[in-house]
Amino acid sequence: MQEPEASETEAFEPEATRRGAGAAESSRANRGWWDRNADEYQVEHGTFLGDDRFVWGPEGLDEVEAELLGPPEELKGKDVLEIGAGAAQCARWLAAQGARPVALDISHRQLQHALRIGGAFPLVCADAGALPFADASFDLACSAYGALPFVADPVLVLREVRRVLRPGGRFVFSVTHPIRWAFPDEPGPEGLSVSASYFDRTPYVEQDEQGHAVYVEHHRTLGDRVRDIAAAGFWLVDLVEPEWPAWNTSEWGGWSPLRGNLIPGTAIFVCERNEMGAPPAGGRGRD
Repeated sequence: MQEPEASETEAFEPEATRRGAGAAESSRANRGWWDRNADEYQVEHGTFLGDDRFVWGPEGLDEVEAELLGPPEELKGKDVLEIGAGAAQCARWLAAQGARPVALDISHRQLQHALRIGGAFPLVCADAGALPFADASFDLACSAYGALPFVADPVLVLREVRRVLRPGGRFVFSVTHPIRWAFPDEPGPEGLSVSASYFDRTPYVEQDEQGHAVYVEHHRTLGDRVRDIAAAGFWLVDLVEPEWPAWNTSEWGGWSPLRGNLIPGTAIFVCERNEMGAPPAGGRGRD
């Protein structure tokens, strides 16, 4: 019997590239990626995230300390939408404060982990660009590294969030700090030298042998994010860049104590619904 070729027995490694990727391709690719990788993600990061903690990023900034959604005692009775909830750790913490959370994610498998851990709040599998809720359904919305890094049209998502928020509602979301796109995604010394243009908005894509995307991340500069927020009808009331704490000795992908003490790794945007509506299009920035 003839032995199979090595290429037939080895798992295919997606090709990493930078190329265009539209909304439909990005959504399809990322839904598939998170469904395939949810188990591994929860095993690798579940201890750090906990079952009922609200952590804004790999630095470990906790909402208990940050109070970006407001003082915990004021969350009681609030309707809160978590977008890109994963296993709904943040929603579970919100429920423990007396809030009424809804956990939404594009990945069915991630939400199965939320069911496994448990919690008496709704789980919704949907795309953040088409939220299945009525206007003015929530007092607050939040997203810790959920949805925004992976969508081709962030303004569409932000407008959807604004639509489902009540007047004066707050939306807080965290993403990879835009400056990180200029550096290699490595936790060691090799990740400290600029290797690409910060201004190159070309998406990062992993694709299969047929050239179909299986994972997509989209880059926006800091200025782009601010303009997106304004264009969607929000005020930007704070921009938090968490510093790396001394207690955190762990690495998470390209995040590490070495890099975290030198360059920011996470940007958290604190936004409030602008009751004057979205400003007219324009400005010197790039869409």
